[in-house]
This record gives sequence, structure tokens and C-alpha cells, in this order.
Amino acid sequence: MSLIDALEQEQYACGQWNALADRVLAGHRISGDEGLAILRSADTELMQLLAATFRVRQHYFGLKVQLYYLKNAKSGLCPEDCGYCSQSIVSQANVDRYPLLNEAKLLEGAREAAGAKAHTYCIVASGRAPSDREVEHIAEVVKKIKDECHLNVCCCLGLLSPKQARQLKKAGVDRINHNLNTSRRFYDRICTTHTFDDRLDTLRVVRDAGMELCSGLIVGLGEEDQDVVEIVLQLRELEVESIPVNFLQSIKGTPLETADHLNPRYCLKSLCLLRLANPSTEIRIAGGREANLRSMQCLGLYAANSMFVSDYLTTKGQAPREDFQMIEDLGFELISNDQPSSRNNTARGQR
Repeated sequence: MSLIDALEQEQYACGQWNALADRVLAGHRISGDEGLAILRSADTELMQLLAATFRVRQHYFGLKVQLYYLKNAKSGLCPEDCGYCSQSIVSQANVDRYPLLNEAKLLEGAREAAGAKAHTYCIVASGRAPSDREVEHIAEVVKKIKDECHLNVCCCLGLLSPKQARQLKKAGVDRINHNLNTSRRFYDRICTTHTFDDRLDTLRVVRDAGMELCSGLIVGLGEEDQDVVEIVLQLRELEVESIPVNFLQSIKGTPLETADHLNPRYCLKSLCLLRLANPSTEIRIAGGREANLRSMQCLGLYAANSMFVSDYLTTKGQAPREDFQMIEDLGFELISNDQPSSRNNTARGQR
């Protein structure tokens, strides 16, 4: 290819992705075919795609970045057989195993979250579903976290009953995280002990209780591009408030320990797909960020407006100071604990 041909191709790609961003900003909802085109776009078009996507991100969120801090509140005691998870019953991974943490340790985690400049504290417990006693314990701790640390609180506790959801709402929980993870078609390839519909049912219970929905996906499970597009569009239909995007970090001892399907460029295209399909929704770079985006991590924030800081459930993240430096180097603005959500006012009513 000659230099002139290369420049013409670059100019065409720039115009193509900018035109799509224009349509999205005007209210267009991208189609499945457009989603596939994003995922399957040439690597040489990546910077043009990111630049166009950033226009949408900037319109709704400016240069703001919101941090989340995750606490593994109950570890390695899960009866479910999710193939990607180091805490599942089929995992042989060497992970910590302990029951639900006491009040002191959960409060300590909240203080660590505030110290790490997080806006939201995520309490995560392994297992199919919490007991009523566990929900009562978490509800009481959440009240104290709210009084002392003034953090948003998101809980990820498994399948919830309407009564449990109402109790958590009353205690002050802002959001419940319950990821769909992958498409309906692919779901039984990664889990057989509960169904895709079980997860949808919990999201409905959470919505009925009046809490916000945090639900996302895992990219790199061995799914096809169509599965990624399908779950992204389904999350759009559910109008979830926050979408965590995990990139599989294969863990020794799990059924997916040999899975290695990702490269940083595909991960960035996935984030662009999420933003263009869900323009005003919080998009968070979650587990597997460091392992899969590697030296291209900072580019993810041209599509996403949120990320986890510090460690994940059973894997390590990079040091918070490195995240702070990355955000500063980008010229972006970190949302502090006392600031409201990072969504611009222009986003309201445009979901």
C-alpha cells in the first residue's frame, strides 16, 4: 500500500467513525451490525475509532473519572460452577477462604476506599445467594459506612429476594452489582448451576426495590463477537446505570486457566462498543485491566469514565499511585468523595 493509499484509508476511517459518533450524539441507537463493525474494525483504524468514541464520552462525562474500591467480603465458599471464577466449587485455585467479614473489617475497607480516592465502595460476597442474617449484617454496616465515610455503596451478593433487596435499599445501599457476564446463547458454556434468567430476575428485584443497577460482562471467555454485541445491547435495553467491563484474566486452577483470547486492541474496541451503544451510562474498566490492556491502559479512559482502584477479588491490581498518575497524565479530573456522580447534566433524560 502506498503512502497516499494509507492516508486515504485513514481519512475514510476517521470520517466513518466520526459519522457514527455524530449519529449517536443525535440519539441514534447502534445496531447489531454496527456493533460487529466496531469489534471487527482494522487495528489501523483504532485511533480514529477511539477519537470518535471520546467525543461521546466527553459530551456526557467531560474529563471526569470516577474510582471504585472493591472489598472481597466473603471469599472462596461458592457452590456455583462459573468456569472463570477462582472461588467457584470447580476451582482448584489457591485463594483465601473465609466467611463474611465482621463489622470492623468492612469499616476498615471503607476507610481504605476513601483513602484511595474512591467514590464508591463495593462489598462483594461469594456464594449463590446471601442468607437473611448476612443481609442484615451488611445492612447494619452500610449505615455506619454512610455516616462515617460518606461513600456511595454498591453490593454484589448473588441472587436476592425482594425482601433482602428492600432491606439493603433501606440501609442506604445505592447500587447492586449483578453481572450478566455473557450472552444468553453462550451462558451455559460458562455456568450450569444457575441460568441467565436467574440473573435477570435478580436485576428486576433490585430495580423494583428502587436501587440502581450495576451489571456488566466479561470479555474473553471464548465467546464470539456476536455474543459480545448481544450482551452489550441487552444491557442497553435494561437501562443499567453502570456497566463494569471485565477482561478475562485466566487463573491457574480454573476451567478457563488456558484461555488467552484477548489483545489490548480488541479490549479497546470492546470499550468503544460499550460507549457508543450506551452513550450516557457509566462504563467502568474492571477486572483484567492491567493484564489485558497492559501498556495501553490509559487509552481505555477515552471510552470509559470509571475504573477500579487497587486490587480485585483474588487478583492484584496496580498500585493506586500509578492510577492517579495515569489520570493526571491524561489531563483528566478525578471525582472526589464529596462530588456528585460524574455524569454531566446533559445526560439526564437521554438514556
